[in-house]
Formats: sequence, structure tokens, C-alpha cells
Amino acid sequence: MKKEDCFFLGKIVKKYSFKGEVLVKLDTDEPDIYDGLESVFIDLRGNLIPFFIEHAQLHKSELLRIQFEDVHTEEDADAILKSNLYLPLEFLPKLEGDKFYFHEIIGFTVKDTNFGDVGIITGINDTTAQALFEIDRDGIEILIPMNDHFIKKVDKENKVILVETPEGLIDLYLEE
Repeated sequence: MKKEDCFFLGKIVKKYSFKGEVLVKLDTDEPDIYDGLESVFIDLRGNLIPFFIEHAQLHKSELLRIQFEDVHTEEDADAILKSNLYLPLEFLPKLEGDKFYFHEIIGFTVKDTNFGDVGIITGINDTTAQALFEIDRDGIEILIPMNDHFIKKVDKENKVILVETPEGLIDLYLEE
């Protein structure tokens, strides 16, 4: 399993018991859907290794308490502490309507109601206060905030996102 075929589920943040249980900080708005997991991939030194779960339960809302098979001591837990957990992309819940996962929209065309064709989404920058569409327009990078007010329609079938940006925003990137 390769990382690009997976999504980041969370990180092992601390040990929970002397029997090797760990607490995982989940990267999700709906932690309860991961309550019944049977296995996950743990990133150990750059390799995704499958780990099977004996039992898992939610612990204080956003934490998942996990007992892995073959992890039964504090030393075993120390070996996986601070590791990232991944699941295959097909485990992501399907999103309805105009909702999307960032990885889904790479390659989509962005069209602006006033400007017309803007370009192709090459990535999402979510390191800023507000996530940004990274759009390639003939070698020029255009950044458009992923703002609910700007996004008018997400057409997954035709791979098009229709936006309505403030006048002049796109032109800022195209002026010489």
C-alpha cells in the first residue's frame, strides 16, 4: 500500500495503559465512524505497515483508544508512539452534494462566473488560515481561497468547479 492510495487518519499521541494501549488523535470531524476499525496502516520509518486492532473505542470525543494485536507492553507502544495512521482512500465516507475531499479535486477545471476558464487545480494549500485552490493557468499559479461564498457549484461528473471571485482577483496574477 502506497501513501498516495491512503488518507491520513490521525497520529498516535500517547500511551494509555501498561498493556500497550495507545491514544490516537483523529483528523476528522466524525470520529465515531472509525470506532469499529479492524486494521490501519502505521507509517514506520517511511513504510506503511498494516496493524490489526483487537479493540478500539472513542476516548474523550476526538481521541481513539486502540489496543493493537502484537502490541502488549509499554515498550511495544513506545515503538509506535508519535506515528501517523493511514487508511485506504476507499474507506473515506462518500460526500454528498458540493462537499469534496481535497485529493478528489486535483485535476478539476476551475471556471469563474465573470472571468471564464481559470485553469486546472494542481493542489490545495491548507497551511494558511484559509485553504487555497492552487490553479495552473498556462504556467502561471493562481490562488483562490476555498471560501463557501466563492464556490458556486462542484460538478464532480464533469470535473469542474464553478466559482465567483471578487472582481480583479484573478487579474492580479495575470498582470505583467
